[in-house]
Amino acid sequence: MTEPDVATAPTSAGEPRPPILEVRDLKKHFPIQSSGLIRRNIGAVQAVDGVSFAVPRGGALGLVGESGCGKSTTGRLITRLYDPTSGSMIFDGRDIAKLSNKQMLPLRSEIQMIFQDPYSSLNPRHTVGAIVGTPLRVHKMVPEKKVLDRVRELLEVVGLNPEHYNRYPNEFSGQRQRIGIARALALQPKLLVADEPVSALDVSIQAQVVNLLQDVQREFDIAFLFIAHDLAVVRHFCPDVAVMYLGKIVEIADRETLYSRPQHPYTQALLSAVPDVKQAAIGGRRERIRLEGDVPSPINPPSGCRFRTRCAFAQDICARQEPPLLQIGKSHKVACHFASDLEEMHREPITLNLLGVDRSGTPVDGANPSEELVPEPGFSEDWTDVQTLRKESAGRAGTT
Repeated sequence: MTEPDVATAPTSAGEPRPPILEVRDLKKHFPIQSSGLIRRNIGAVQAVDGVSFAVPRGGALGLVGESGCGKSTTGRLITRLYDPTSGSMIFDGRDIAKLSNKQMLPLRSEIQMIFQDPYSSLNPRHTVGAIVGTPLRVHKMVPEKKVLDRVRELLEVVGLNPEHYNRYPNEFSGQRQRIGIARALALQPKLLVADEPVSALDVSIQAQVVNLLQDVQREFDIAFLFIAHDLAVVRHFCPDVAVMYLGKIVEIADRETLYSRPQHPYTQALLSAVPDVKQAAIGGRRERIRLEGDVPSPINPPSGCRFRTRCAFAQDICARQEPPLLQIGKSHKVACHFASDLEEMHREPITLNLLGVDRSGTPVDGANPSEELVPEPGFSEDWTDVQTLRKESAGRAGTT
């Protein structure tokens, strides 16, 4: 069986661009060991449990969700700060998930990371020149006598005074994150993982840093995996957005589709908490969707759909069958048995034929469930029409 074509992001000229990174069924489980003299594994924290997505060359994918959903762990897996439990990460044609630390050394310069906390990610005992210049020396990007000149150029690129190379990080305030960006740009990477790059900054500084990252992306054609919980910042920066919940991607789409027509109840709840300036200007207010209960533990997540314990539309099938990440539009995927617009009633499951089950989630005799339940990275040229599938599922449910 041939793999579906992967849709790619358009260039400025309107032509599609191939992905620089393809992540397929990526998992990271942290083992939990018992106490005592003889330690054994008694469980695992399922921090990331089967995520698939693609980042286009020179493009940007936003990764959003509540704290603890696995966003930062995903970023650290891609940079190989963590070793994955399973899955693949195809970066520029090579599966970096299977490479040893020694084999990763030549690729370290091509994948860089901007850390969330600019205070703890910079060594306070080193000057700015040493912090930004160390990657250049380690990877021998420029001759030793030209390192200082290159450091000054990088500081100027990120909006800092080139003469500040001999200062220490504690002498900067809101501009400290710019040092981390300069360090990440030093090796001219193809992919930047930005882990909450503006969450620790003042609002006025946030706008400056986001605009700086956009300028850097356009100038150097760098791809971004932009991890954040601020949906407004992600909408401004990323053409495509993926929503994570408890280690899984529950919805991924282009930003226009995701923000205007979210199909997953969790995405709808997240967006309902974002202030709508346009709606406030004309009067009225978006109804806030309040989720009941706490996020379950990743050590023992709920069966079936992980969001079902907080979902107002959950039914029996949600506890028995995990919903696949189903493509329902040209650039829209969702993992929900009852995916629909917020205004519609979630009545009939759309996954019955795909899973070969009845409305309660019980396998149907003679049914042929799909074998391709692990989603491919990116988007296929073919997708499932939700309205047609809902009618078929309703008809089938009526005959069982």
